[in-house]
Amino acid sequence: MLKTSLPPDNSAALELAVAAVATAMADPSRVKMLCALMDGRAWTATELSAVADVAPSTASGHLTRLLDGKLITCLSQGRHRYYRLAGHDVAELVEQMMGLSWGRITPPQTTAPVPMRHARTCYDHLAGTVAVQIYDFMQAEGWLVADGSALTLSGREAFLTLGITLNSKTRRKACCACLDWSERRFHLGGEAGAALLVHLETKGWIQRVVGFREVAVTASGQRAIERHFSR
Repeated sequence: MLKTSLPPDNSAALELAVAAVATAMADPSRVKMLCALMDGRAWTATELSAVADVAPSTASGHLTRLLDGKLITCLSQGRHRYYRLAGHDVAELVEQMMGLSWGRITPPQTTAPVPMRHARTCYDHLAGTVAVQIYDFMQAEGWLVADGSALTLSGREAFLTLGITLNSKTRRKACCACLDWSERRFHLGGEAGAALLVHLETKGWIQRVVGFREVAVTASGQRAIERHFSR
C-alpha cells in the first residue's frame, strides 16, 4: 500500500481539497472565465457570462462554484460586483493546466489573432512570441538556472543593470518557466517575470491594449528589446 508522509486526517483533508479545486475547474464555461481573468483585471458577471457564452443566470452558478473553490474573489464597488483570480498561485495553475492540456490533444491550427500571439499579458507577466524570445535569450546568456526556477548571479546582476527591481520579500516564486500556450515554449513567470513586465511598461517599451490581453510593442520598445535581449 502506498504510504503518505501526512497524518491520515491531514491526508484526507488534502485529497478533498484537491478534488474541490478540480471540480471547480471541471466545466468548459468556468475554464473560459478563468482564462479571461488571466489578463489580471477584475470582470463583471455580465462580462464573464458573455465571454463564456452562457446566460447571466447560468454564469452566476459558475461564479459561485469558482468562489467556493477559492479560485476567484469578488470585489464590491457600490452596487457593482467584480470578479478576479484569487492570486498568483491560481494564475500559475491555470497557465500550467493550459500548457499540460496541449499535450493531450492534436494541436489545432491556432485561430488566436496575430497581435495576441505576438505579445500579451499572462496575468502579471509577459507572454507570446516576444516573451519566449526574451526567455530563450536569458537561458542562452546564463541568466537563469537550467529549469528556469531561479535567476543566476549573473541574471540578478543583469536585472540590476537594466534597472529591473526585484522584490526579495515576496512569498511567490522568485522565478519560473511558464509554458506559453501559443508558442508551446517557455516564457518568464514568477516575481522576475512580473518585474520585467513592469519595467517594460514603465519604460514605454510596451503598451497595454485596454480591455484585452494583447500588448503592443512600441517602436522604441522593439529597438530596446533587440538591444538588451538578443545576441
